[in-house]
Amino acid sequence: MENTERTYHFKKTLEKKERFVGGHRLCAGCGAGIAVRGVLRALREEDRAVVGNATGCLEVSSFLYPYTAYEDSYIHTAFESAGASLSGVEAAYNALKRKGKVQGEVKFITFGGDGGTYDIGFQSLSGAMERGHDLTYVCYDNEAYMNTGIQRSSSTPRFAKATTSPGRPSPGSCRTKRISPRLSPPTMCPTWPRPPSSAISGTFIPRPRKRSIPLAPVF
Repeated sequence: MENTERTYHFKKTLEKKERFVGGHRLCAGCGAGIAVRGVLRALREEDRAVVGNATGCLEVSSFLYPYTAYEDSYIHTAFESAGASLSGVEAAYNALKRKGKVQGEVKFITFGGDGGTYDIGFQSLSGAMERGHDLTYVCYDNEAYMNTGIQRSSSTPRFAKATTSPGRPSPGSCRTKRISPRLSPPTMCPTWPRPPSSAISGTFIPRPRKRSIPLAPVF
């Protein structure tokens, strides 16, 4: 008998109901929307989820109070606090579950850009990973602060020119790109490979496990 928990079915994944729906303000073909759809397709159809999103181009394009493109519960967090916000929600859920006030399983997923992950939000992300919260953090790395004018971030590659690169004319960034860090021991915080750009990939599906989102923090 085929072990469906360990097999990735691309066609079946595409047939799942959308959790990130149309009507948002992302540009046609934008990789951010495609990436979010791919991540949320890792969930089973019966799964409940809480989605967090740090301030950034994805957030301002997919959320305008009181409207959102997410079918699941959604939290817009400040630039620096995506990791802390979802940590608190996950901890509150576990406390209420122990008291018998909530039933069933809930998955916790948060998205942040490279600025809100490697720079401004690094401390809250590091704390969430170190404490071992059951959440998945997805960094949408477009290598600059695209929402506010293409300023350089610590993820900007060496010699890539941003609006804040020093010098006129500028030779581009004088620092090397920060590579995805391991924020805690590998057994606690697995770091998944970067999926192909603008593609829905089986990389998002942790096939060795029986749950579509692992019990340990994932970056």
